Amino acid sequence: MSQAPAESQPTPAAPDDDYTALATQIVDIFYKIYGTHPGFRVNHAKGIVAKGNFVATPAAAALSRAALFDGSSIPVTVRCSNDGGIPAIPDGAPGNIKGMAVKFHMPGGAEVDIVMLAVKTFPMATGEGFRDLLMAISESPEGAPKPTRFDEFAARHPTVSASFDTAGTPDSFAHEEYLGLNAFIFVDKAGRRQAVRYIMAPEQVVYLTADEAAKQSPDFLIDDLPQRLAKKPAVFHLTAQLAEGGDQTKDPSQLWPNDREVVDLGTLTLHETLSNSREVQKDLLFLPTNLIDGIELSDDRMPLIRTAVYGVAFARRSR
Repeated sequence: MSQAPAESQPTPAAPDDDYTALATQIVDIFYKIYGTHPGFRVNHAKGIVAKGNFVATPAAAALSRAALFDGSSIPVTVRCSNDGGIPAIPDGAPGNIKGMAVKFHMPGGAEVDIVMLAVKTFPMATGEGFRDLLMAISESPEGAPKPTRFDEFAARHPTVSASFDTAGTPDSFAHEEYLGLNAFIFVDKAGRRQAVRYIMAPEQVVYLTADEAAKQSPDFLIDDLPQRLAKKPAVFHLTAQLAEGGDQTKDPSQLWPNDREVVDLGTLTLHETLSNSREVQKDLLFLPTNLIDGIELSDDRMPLIRTAVYGVAFARRSR
């Protein structure tokens, strides 16, 4: 197990006005693309909330001194979702990226959040690039002449298709693999630092073909999860891919080599969905900068930008 050099992992500053300004631009463009749907998220509007618990492995405790990994049973709130700002988007819509956000409820009231997507990489390296991608999408409505502004943008930025083309349609939210595309730093009890990227792996991954997905009901994933959990819990393994010396940590649009070690951090078990899920998720906020001692930001700015975006969007939907 190689340790990432501490000096190669500068920690970015806390969110400031620059992040807020960029976040506001991003949220404005999301509204331009999807319109206004009061009470719903501006992105990943359609979702469902479940409850469960997480128990860490000894291997996790060896990597990080975080209380999250002490082996106790930690309650979790989990939201699985569809991409986009349309609350009624069909669950089987082609190319729709699924998401999972996990909130770990620590003793004493602290929270740790992990926000993940079901694609291999983020489409752009920076928040500014993501803003520009959204702008190109907003200027490419259905029926726009080809090539659209999005087509032209994607042709200039191959990281877009490298990300979007890895999205599939699972037969269940419980059968999808979700990736934390941003690098974080684990700090162990001796102060050693290790760059990691999260992977939330189900017990099995099952994807539908395009034809199979098109035949499903519009809410088949939303309907499936409560029925599935009523029969038996859904089990995931939270794992961490470990960076080696020389692996960059600031660009979420780039993969680390496939031969990097992956460590099992623990088991996340979903027991039930909430009957009032639609109401609960209006006030539920997941922030990738919600961390505790033993888990730190890397030099990737995206978690700071995402936190700023979620904050701006939350304030607007709460009005």
